Amino acid sequence: MNQAIRHTWVVAAALLVLVLGSLTYVQFFEAGRLQANPWNSRNLLQQFSSNRGPILVDGQQIAYSQRSNDQYDYQRVYRDPQLYAPLTGFYSLLNMTGLEQELNPLLTGSSDQLFYDRITQILSGNQPRGASVELTIDPALQKLAYDALGDQKGAIVALNPKTGEILAMVSKPSYDPNAIATHNTNQARQAYEALAQNEANPLFNRAIGGNLYSPGSVFKIIDTAAALESGKYDADSVLDNPAELDLPGTSATLPNYRYGGCAARTKVDFSFALEQSCNTPFASIAMNLGQDAIANEAKKFGFGEPLKVPLTVTPSTFPENLNDAQLAQSSIGQFDVRVTPLQVAMMSAAIANNGVQMKPNLIKTVRAPDLTPVSTFKPEQLRTATSQQTATQIKDWMVNVVDQGIANAAAVPGVKVAGKTGTAELTVGGGNNAWFTGFAPADDPQIAVAIVVENVDVLTGVSLTSPTAKKLFEAVLNK
Repeated sequence: MNQAIRHTWVVAAALLVLVLGSLTYVQFFEAGRLQANPWNSRNLLQQFSSNRGPILVDGQQIAYSQRSNDQYDYQRVYRDPQLYAPLTGFYSLLNMTGLEQELNPLLTGSSDQLFYDRITQILSGNQPRGASVELTIDPALQKLAYDALGDQKGAIVALNPKTGEILAMVSKPSYDPNAIATHNTNQARQAYEALAQNEANPLFNRAIGGNLYSPGSVFKIIDTAAALESGKYDADSVLDNPAELDLPGTSATLPNYRYGGCAARTKVDFSFALEQSCNTPFASIAMNLGQDAIANEAKKFGFGEPLKVPLTVTPSTFPENLNDAQLAQSSIGQFDVRVTPLQVAMMSAAIANNGVQMKPNLIKTVRAPDLTPVSTFKPEQLRTATSQQTATQIKDWMVNVVDQGIANAAAVPGVKVAGKTGTAELTVGGGNNAWFTGFAPADDPQIAVAIVVENVDVLTGVSLTSPTAKKLFEAVLNK
């Protein structure tokens, strides 16, 4: 009898331990996974019943929560949606993207940075609220960049080269996140699927991701820095400038740029080669220096490096294991070189800032619900891309590109403007991606830009890129 009682107690104790252990496991170890489960309707109700913090530009809300008349207490609303959708992304019953995703802990109020504020709200009986996040974006510059692209596909990025603040980031085509933020699940899903299946890829933020771009001749900034840093070249170097360059190991040739003045000289200096964007001198330089020298210089400017602004930026890439013919093509930003417009803007910004590359950032201020600052923007040095001497020399040559070269449409009267154009040939359809990158004023830089317009002919590209840069420069300098 006593033995039977003991066995019963042992079984009861074991069951109690099992139940307590299971509860402990679920509450502490599985809580995160269960909360993240899309089938967890309680968690979904809790999320959409919270007053999510706004995202602001220049004090104006561009994403905010308003009361809704359904089972969810709040509805996310986006103002000027096409203008800002590539930045904000969307917050919906399906998922979240963009800054809504990257800043989710702050916007919901669950971030450790808001711990004491959250406790205060709970103790006072108030409903928890999220933090507000103000961006570094200049709304007038953002609108100007958006309108400048018109109906063309492409992207524009503008930075403060001294601080890294992102002043404008535009990607086209864009979309309306309000259609996905609806509480009608079927409508939200239909809106999302229509965008996801759209061949124009409106859900891509082309400025920092998507399929990336061949940079064309804006990559010659990297070639020039590598040449000067190698010690094999200097400002007085004389470069061969044939109309065509034989590509080693092939029967093909690399032609010079046809639309500038390259044909006028068979021997050139760096200034003329950049002014007219001559291909053959830079291809020869790359083959002379070798793949490692060009690849290492690209890495110094940020190629291949992960980056969050806090949006996740796809790393730009310079290809590996190249033969000489492929290296020659890569040196003019073709073959398998791929970049984001942000990376190209960072290249110019580093030259503008005496070789120092600042970390790009979209976040100006984070404030608790009582408007107490939680964090404010502080400039952060990312890396030294090149020496001050090299940066100064390239800066002077980029000024010549605008003053007396093919980027003269970017000139601003009375201001020293530095620039570089690029034309990347597409293998499909015969069009080009047109580029401009540069900064102003060259002697006291306030803005660095990168502009890319997709799949246009050369003349259309020229008419869109450099003149747009001029408008952006003027907008900042005339403030």
